[in-house]
Amino acid sequence: MDSLIPFTTSGSLVDCVDRKMLVVLRDGRKLQGVLRSYDQFANLVLEDTVERIYHQDVFAEMWRGLFLIRGENVVLLGEIDLDQEDEVPLRQVEWSALEPYHKQDIAVKKHREEIKADVLFEEKGFCKEGGEGDGY
Repeated sequence: MDSLIPFTTSGSLVDCVDRKMLVVLRDGRKLQGVLRSYDQFANLVLEDTVERIYHQDVFAEMWRGLFLIRGENVVLLGEIDLDQEDEVPLRQVEWSALEPYHKQDIAVKKHREEIKADVLFEEKGFCKEGGEGDGY
């Protein structure tokens, strides 16, 4: 009966080792690489890692190599379907051409989040992230 209970711990990652994975981090970065190892805290080791940035219908990649990721920074981890990977309707451009647009997108998002945090704080009594009462 216990074999029917699904893994809800880092042990569920055992089938993902040696597969190409997409990892989205808390700071918004998107990494693609081959998962080589993990531990009980879901710390990950990615090999042949590239960081991708996006803007509208284009993307750019920057080689990052071997990457160690602390488990608490992982928002999403998913396997990349190698059969469908090349069918993405996005055009690849140079990192240097796309980086200014990406930085602008990040700045706009950060400004929006600050406004939202101010409204939630002033009107609803929520604490601001990183502020008093935000400890865990």
